[in-house]
Amino acid sequence: MKIALVAATQKEILPAMEHLRDHSGEVVTLITGVGMMATAYWLTRSFREDPPAMAIQAGIAGSFNPSYAPGMVVSVLEDMPGDLGVVESGHWKDLFDMGLEQDDAAPWQQRMLKNPLFGNWAIKELISLAGVRAITVNQVSWEAEAIRRLKEKYQPDIETMEGAAFHYVCLMENIPFFQIRAISNMVGERDRSKWKTGEAIDMLNQQLIALINLLNRTAR
Repeated sequence: MKIALVAATQKEILPAMEHLRDHSGEVVTLITGVGMMATAYWLTRSFREDPPAMAIQAGIAGSFNPSYAPGMVVSVLEDMPGDLGVVESGHWKDLFDMGLEQDDAAPWQQRMLKNPLFGNWAIKELISLAGVRAITVNQVSWEAEAIRRLKEKYQPDIETMEGAAFHYVCLMENIPFFQIRAISNMVGERDRSKWKTGEAIDMLNQQLIALINLLNRTAR
């Protein structure tokens, strides 16, 4: 089974890339660059040229939820852009609030980009990681008021800068997918000495290697 391993930066998945060198025919890597625009472009181009049987996006993330602390690895059940809209009278309005997008128009479901694989009990057994809700933003959230608005509006567990684009393209191109994230920091924490980026990357790659090996065994 051909698997596309997708990440914003090589650093986030380098241990997995080195481990999987002997599986070059089964696993291809795609480094998209940071952000939704680069992710959408390179994914679409790659999938149109040579669609995989499965795509896995892996990377680090910030956590809104104390239950998902730095160093933990989670699986994203649903994602959406968290900063595509407008602030009016102190209230955040997104595309759905403004009537520019319909709540359940494909690929949206209840305003979210949901991973349909998690409706399959076999997949739930395969993926034992905690399932979370994510939002995708164009800048790391620092300001308390912005963080409050995001939490109030979407009740997110984590934030990234690429996840929603990955979900969107995979859903539109009908590619089964997983998004796996390791928590490097709590959202709003400005003191980078408190971030656990190295630990997060180590844990992420351990889970990533195990998942890919399991998927390949299952496909045989």
